[in-house]
Formats: sequence, structure tokens, C-alpha cells
Amino acid sequence: MTTATATTPALHRRVVKSLGTGAPVYALLVVLLAALAVTDPGFYEPDRFLAFVKRAAPLVILAAGQYLVIVCGEFDLSVGAIVTAGVVAGAEVYGSFPDAPWLLVAAGLLLAGALAGLVNGLIATALRVPSFIATLGMMLILEGAVFFWTGGSPHGQLPQDFRQLGRGTALGWLPWAVLACLAAGALAVLLMRSDFGRTLIATGDGERAAALAGVRVHRARVIAFVLSGAAAALAAILVGGFSGVSAQAGRGYEFEAITAVVLGGVVLGGGRGSVVAAMAGAFSLQALFTLLNLRGVSGALESTVQGVIVIAAVGIGAADWSRPRRRRTHSSGGTPS
Repeated sequence: MTTATATTPALHRRVVKSLGTGAPVYALLVVLLAALAVTDPGFYEPDRFLAFVKRAAPLVILAAGQYLVIVCGEFDLSVGAIVTAGVVAGAEVYGSFPDAPWLLVAAGLLLAGALAGLVNGLIATALRVPSFIATLGMMLILEGAVFFWTGGSPHGQLPQDFRQLGRGTALGWLPWAVLACLAAGALAVLLMRSDFGRTLIATGDGERAAALAGVRVHRARVIAFVLSGAAAALAAILVGGFSGVSAQAGRGYEFEAITAVVLGGVVLGGGRGSVVAAMAGAFSLQALFTLLNLRGVSGALESTVQGVIVIAAVGIGAADWSRPRRRRTHSSGGTPS
């Protein structure tokens, strides 16, 4: 009996340690998925559930890219504008070159997204412009360029072979968007388990200490921005395939991505957090929006919900939970640890 009693807390500690700071978002995701099952009993039919994952895939990919930037102590507000620019640029290219190979166009968009991330990273590191301002400026530049290029009404359209990436299926049942989401998630996990991932976390935890330890801080941050830009371009390919061409295709995605990362328990300012938890935060956010829609709540409240989530998550993360514990220790006559 004593052995079983001692084993249970040890098992609990191992489970909590393996979940890390993402434990709350995993629990929230389970609750939201259960609520969706109760609200809509047909939600877990294979076609409908895969459609839900397909809708969530762009945000999940953006959250993975945003995580890389935030965990090293920066922000990227340009990802939504990169999504919009990618969708519009793809349509404009096909308007001028209707027979362009879809693989070549997709590769060009990924390269352009990475280039935008490179510019963001160089401005933030070499010129020492705060990343919040640098990426806000990039967002405004891209939005203005898209409006100037299209006059507010994009021309051209994306052909069916290109749109298959966002709306088509592999093997007749598995959406390509789901495969893209799984591939991006696997790459992000492998990256964070590599030396580079540890470098990113060390940079966010303490830039000066990381630099003294031999970490090339500026290079790590620039690479994080490049990967975030490439992730936004991949999301643009999926959004264009799923939703079609629009001058507002990526509007709000930058704030949704940050909300998802914060919801996943990633600390703003860097140094702590899990990329898997950040992606789970994106799924939780999409599940929450879907639940609100099924309940008949206006979509106009989505921004309000995001604001509440960000404030609550940051507030909980910043709270000093050791203070009540110290008070209990003092009141019991013990020595505080």
C-alpha cells in the first residue's frame, strides 16, 4: 500500500514534467473538443473533423513560425500581411503567366516569404530597431504595396492545380493541408530539439549571457525571422487554395498567431515554452471560434475573445504563485524555502 501511494505522486510528477508549461492548453483543447462533440454530435465524422483541421492548418503553421520568433525574445507582426501578399502575388503571377507550374510558383512564394523575414531580422538586429516596430513597418509596407498593386481589387485567379494544396486531398481522403501542417509541426519539433533550438531558447532567456557563452545571438534571431516568413508564405498557399483570392486574406492572422502562442504558455520575452504547446494553442483557438459559431455567437466577438485570452494568459504567466505558498509556510511556523 505504501509503495502504491508513493508511486502515484511520482507518476504524476513525470506526467506534469513531460507536459511542461503546455499542460493548461492541452487540457483546454480536450475540453473544447469535448464541448464541440456535445454541441454537434456529427463533428467527429471523418470528413468534418478533417475539414476542421484543414481550416486550422494555416494558423497552426503560423503559430509554429511565430513561436520561433517569440521564444528568442522578439515579435513578428508582419505574418498576416505576408499571407495576404502571397495570395495576391500568386493570383497576379497566374494572371500574367497562366501556364506557370504550380510547384515553381509555390517555391517562389516560399522564397519571397523567407526574404521578407530576412529583412525583418536584419532590421531588428543590425539596425537595432525593436522587432515590434520593424515588423509593424513591414506589415504596413506590404499592405500598402498590395493595395497599390491591385487597387483594392486583386486581378487574376489561382488555378485548380495550385488550389489543390489548400483544398485537395491525398490518397482520396487526407487533405494536403493536414499533411502540410503535420510536416511543419514535425520540422519545428526537430528544430527545437537541435542545438539551434536550444540556442533560440538561450537567446530569449538572456541575450547577454547567451552571447558570453558563445551564442551568435543576431544570427539565431535572423534565422528565426526567416523561418517565420517562410511559414507565413506556406500559410498563404493554403489560404489561397482554401479561400481563394482576397485583398484581406491574411487580415488578423498576426494577432491570432500571437494569441495562440501565448495561449500555449510561451512566455512573451522569450526563454520558455514549447512549440507543440503553441500549435495546440492554435488548435484551441480554432476550436473555440468553431464552438462560438455553432452556439450562434457573432464572429465579430472573435477579436474580443482574443484580447481576453492574451491578457489572461500573460497575467497568469506573470503572477508570482510562490507568494501564497510563502504565506502558508510562515503561518504554519515553517521556514520558507
